Formats: sequence, C-alpha cells, structure tokens
Amino acid sequence: MRNEKKRDASRYSAARCFCLYSFLTLLNSFFAPAPAHAAPGDIRIFQSPQTTTARLRIHGSTDIENFAAVISDYQRLHPGTEVEYSDLVAQDIYTRHLAAGRGRVADLLISSGMDLQTKLANDGHALAHRSPATVGLPAWSHWRHEAFGISYEPIVIVYNKRLLPAARVPHTRRQLLALLRDPAAPLAGRVGTYDVARSSVGYLLATQDHQLGSMAGALQAALGDNRVRLEERTGALLDRVARGELALAYNVLGSYAQARIDAGAPLGMVLPEDYTLVLLRTALIPRSAPNAAEAGRFLDYLLSPRGQAMLAQQVGLQPIRAANGAPLSPHARDGARVRALRPIPLGPGLLVYLDALKRRQFLEAWRSTVQPGRKQAADAP
Repeated sequence: MRNEKKRDASRYSAARCFCLYSFLTLLNSFFAPAPAHAAPGDIRIFQSPQTTTARLRIHGSTDIENFAAVISDYQRLHPGTEVEYSDLVAQDIYTRHLAAGRGRVADLLISSGMDLQTKLANDGHALAHRSPATVGLPAWSHWRHEAFGISYEPIVIVYNKRLLPAARVPHTRRQLLALLRDPAAPLAGRVGTYDVARSSVGYLLATQDHQLGSMAGALQAALGDNRVRLEERTGALLDRVARGELALAYNVLGSYAQARIDAGAPLGMVLPEDYTLVLLRTALIPRSAPNAAEAGRFLDYLLSPRGQAMLAQQVGLQPIRAANGAPLSPHARDGARVRALRPIPLGPGLLVYLDALKRRQFLEAWRSTVQPGRKQAADAP
C-alpha cells in the first residue's frame, strides 16, 4: 500500500512538471521575438506624433523597412497624420483595390507594377492630381496626371563575387547567353530570376525583353536548360545569391541590390551594356480614396526636393527630379552606360501584354521553355 502511494505521488509530480513545462513552452511562444523583416502582406501603423487630425492608408510594394524613414520624415512635416502602410506585391495591390469594399480602399497605391497602375488609370480607377509639385515632370514619368513616377531604377544582373570570377561576369545579354551555354555549365542550378507567372514585375520585364531584345527567346530557353530558380520577390532572389545558393540573378531591381551591397553582402551588380531597362515606381490616388486630399499631400511630398532626397538616401531609389527640383531624365547625361538606359514609358503601350489572350499565350510560351517539365495551365489576367 505504501509503495502504491509513493508511485502515485511520483506520477503526480511528473505530470505536474510536464504541465509546467508545457505551459512555459507555450508562454515562450507568445513572447518570442518577431522576425526582423516584414513579410509580404504585413501592415504597420505609424502613429501621429501629435493629436491625430488626418489619416492616410498606403498600399505599397516597397519593403516597410525601407519606406519607414520616408513616412517618418513626412510626419515631421505633418505631425497630425497617422499612416497605415501595407507591404504588398504589385499584383496584390492591383487585385485588392479591385476587390476592396469602400471601407478598405487605400488612399494611395505605390507600386513597381507600372503596367498594372496604368491599367487602373485607363479603366477609370484613378483620380487626377495637379499641383506645383507635378508641374514640369518629364513626360515619360506620368500619364494623364493620374499615374506618377516617383522614382526610377535600373534593372540589373546581380552575382555572388565569391562564386563568379570577375573575368566571367557577363556585361551584356549575349555574354550571359554564352555563359549559360558553356559546356562546363557553371550556372546549372545556380541562376535565378522572377517567376513571371506569379510576379507582375517579372512579367513586365520579361515582356519588355521580348519587345526590345532579339535574343530574348534564346536567353529564356537557356535559363530553362540551366534549371533556373524562380522567385516572386526581389528580396528572396538576393537572399539566395548572397548565401551562395545562386551564383547569378537576372533582371533584378537595382535599388534592392545596391542596398544589399552597401550593407556588406558579397554581391556585384551589372547594368547590361546592350540595354538596361529602367522601371518607374509609380503612385496613384484611387478615385474612391477616402482621404484623397491627404494622399495628394503625400504625393506632393514624394515629388518635392526633400521627398526625392529621402527616397534616394533612405530607399536607394533614383530621383525623378534633381536636387534643385528640375526634371531629371535618364537621357540627359553622357556616357555609354547611361545611353544604354531604356526607360519604360507610362502609357497605353503597357496594356498590350495585360490583354487576357496575349498574357495566356506569353505564359504558355514562357513555361514551355523555362519550365518544360511543368504541366501547362491557364492563368487569369
């Protein structure tokens, strides 16, 4: 009898310890530190430094970590404004706007998907905005005073300097094609680019390549032959190159690459010498924006000398305007590198590949070369 009581007491003590351990484990999970970087779809509220007199809801494709300093600077000028920023990929900015009820419509859309922004404006979803800050903008940087380029950035090739010797780094698409076709297969399974079926920016860049470059099809096939790794977001591609999982990534946003290089990542960056696409990061005020006036003030700030300087210094984006406020065009400088820049102009030309049939045909051709083993599937526009 006494031994049974001892066994029962021992079981009770063990059970109590297990419960305590489980409780502490659960408690620890609640208070575990959050990841250092915001995930796609994350929302951050920037409380107004003073009594809130205005609110602004932004849907943006620029990472929160990069854009936070810009919002904070705006709040120094307008301390009564509370800002809600949602970190979204360009496609989600577009689809969420179309699906949103009136109570959840954003006041300002800032996206690297300039073709999707153009389509929103073309379909009557944009509010026209004219102000002293928009006067004199380069013609290629806005469309109908409804979609505005706030910055431009080159589309680049990024490589891991520890894996790819300087002598083998491609500086043109022809050189990249030769490297991909090298019998030694140095890039087999070690090259990456956007998944154009998931990334609207990747789709835009791929279609621009096909319009500008005679070797786009051959390059696409060579990427497929080398088992190209596909990602939806720029950050994921750069992470894999920096870690050495990939030796090279093609058609990458230059501002993100430069930020990694400045932070000490073992990356190199090339602006292709045959042509370098230049993407506009665009802002648009929805016609149904609840706080359109505040959105206009924020847009004017972004286009002001102060705002342009913040975008350059804190986000690494090339300004539309020079420091003195005068228009800055990529065509206005000398040098072979700058002459190779090909800005993608805002306008109806961007709508061609958003046509449902055109998109389906392009994606079918792209999958047949880049992902030849994958079953064909139709994509919604």
